[in-house]
Amino acid sequence: MRIRRFEWEGSEKTALTIRQLFEDFAEVVDVAAIEREVGAEGNAAVLRLTAEFDATERPPESLRVDPTEAAAALVDLEPALREAMEIAAANVRQVAETQLAGPARVELPQGQVVTVREVPVRAAGVYAPGGRAAYPSTVLMCAIAAQVAGVERISLASPPGRDGRLHPLVLAAAALCGIEEIYAMGGAQAIFALANGTETIAAVDVVAGPGNAWVREAKRAIAGRVGIDSLAGPSELMLVAGHDTDPEWAALDLCAQAEHGPDSQLVAVAVEEAVLEAIEKATEAAAQRPSVANAPLALVQVPGISDAIDLANAFAPEHLELLEEDAALLADRVRTAGCVFAGRRAATAFGDYVAGSNHVLPTGGAGRFSGPLGPGTFTRKIAEVEVSADAAQALAPQVDVLARAEGFPVHGESAMIRR
Repeated sequence: MRIRRFEWEGSEKTALTIRQLFEDFAEVVDVAAIEREVGAEGNAAVLRLTAEFDATERPPESLRVDPTEAAAALVDLEPALREAMEIAAANVRQVAETQLAGPARVELPQGQVVTVREVPVRAAGVYAPGGRAAYPSTVLMCAIAAQVAGVERISLASPPGRDGRLHPLVLAAAALCGIEEIYAMGGAQAIFALANGTETIAAVDVVAGPGNAWVREAKRAIAGRVGIDSLAGPSELMLVAGHDTDPEWAALDLCAQAEHGPDSQLVAVAVEEAVLEAIEKATEAAAQRPSVANAPLALVQVPGISDAIDLANAFAPEHLELLEEDAALLADRVRTAGCVFAGRRAATAFGDYVAGSNHVLPTGGAGRFSGPLGPGTFTRKIAEVEVSADAAQALAPQVDVLARAEGFPVHGESAMIRR
């Protein structure tokens, strides 16, 4: 663990300084060449790049995975693992369903009615990362949100292993969600194939799911042509520790996020120096576990607990743990975190898997303007206007005046003829 102390310089400046530390370790990639190859060669390019980056020992003969393979993977799961996945799926679905709202219908004084309703996109692409591990939980988080939104067609893409096959856990999660359109492809080429289509892959309307720097940059490139959930980067955790925080618990929470890789971004904040020192010592010990990567950890001592919340709001972390006795009260002051874990027992790991919240969250400070993935990621708004005879009589003159002022007289005529 690469641990560094930071002096308190006020919430905004301290947050910026910490962000700059993490940016020093950021991977800068260029995906333009990959998009050109996929656009020109379609499946052939995706297969070739998948063989180069993922399936290095036995490349897949086809990108499309037979859904019977996913069904078999679900049947083969150990009972305890299947039960855990089913509980996670049920909780994620229940939380997602509560986020659905009915149409907003407003009757205005002049007699017209304006309705704004949410409708699902036609097709969504879900990306489940691979590489260091398999992520069936990401399949559940993304696919269930899309299903609750009402998306008709869901395409799942995930990098195959060296043998050219998808991980059985990813396939089992797909089967549990009823997804049959599955592709063994990863990285930037998978994002471009989903967004633009190939000779066998129909283009989607939204691409969602986390990934590495290549995936992030590919999503940046397609944004605007199709919808994306966010530019999710390396995993982040800011932990605010109180005087009674168990340093071993805090250390395990920090190291758990470091399991995502050496570019995970970790911050521990405390008012008391002794608490910070205990967490540093416990983290150094816990980081010896083989799955924990050499991630950077910033330690910050703040003047008071209110300053800790100000720092969190300035930093906008993906995950924010409030290991304080007044965590629920403090949580009400948080405005920018992707997900807040309030209380000493609310480890981020619960949210990563089974709590029911979504683990696809804004990173890199994007929590200032975006939130967790949910059904809204896969819907779009449609406005509907009904104009009665009375409304037309009352509003047409106003349209005519405004339209002529803007130099569009026919707009005015179009309204006035309906009086």
